[in-house]
Amino acid sequence: MNLMYEKQIKVTQEHIDQNNHVNNVQYVHWVEEIAAEHWNLLKQKTEYENDVWMLLDHHIRYKKQVYLDDIITVKTYPQTPEGAKQPRKVEFYCNNELVVDSSTLWVLFDTAAKKIKRLETDWLEKLEKQIEK
Repeated sequence: MNLMYEKQIKVTQEHIDQNNHVNNVQYVHWVEEIAAEHWNLLKQKTEYENDVWMLLDHHIRYKKQVYLDDIITVKTYPQTPEGAKQPRKVEFYCNNELVVDSSTLWVLFDTAAKKIKRLETDWLEKLEKQIEK
């Protein structure tokens, strides 16, 4: 699947906690931020442009500390849907080493009907074909 999105973040003082490394809560913020950025790039190629993703479940594993002025590469990609749930991976790398690994489950919320929308099981494959055009 070719639905990966990535960006780089330079660690600044606002990201640092009292232990002089990136605050764990900051990673949670970045997980939500990069997922939203990725969706904003893709949604116009879908029939779900007016719908929004809501975070349902979040698991994060901190493997190594990151410090002031480090450059983090953040990579995210959706995984195979699980019914109404859409898994997404977010990985954080520093110096080409995985430092934080996150798995999240999202649901698509139909803003007009005000309810969760169940997506077709092949919706990601269809999206990928749209991107290739």
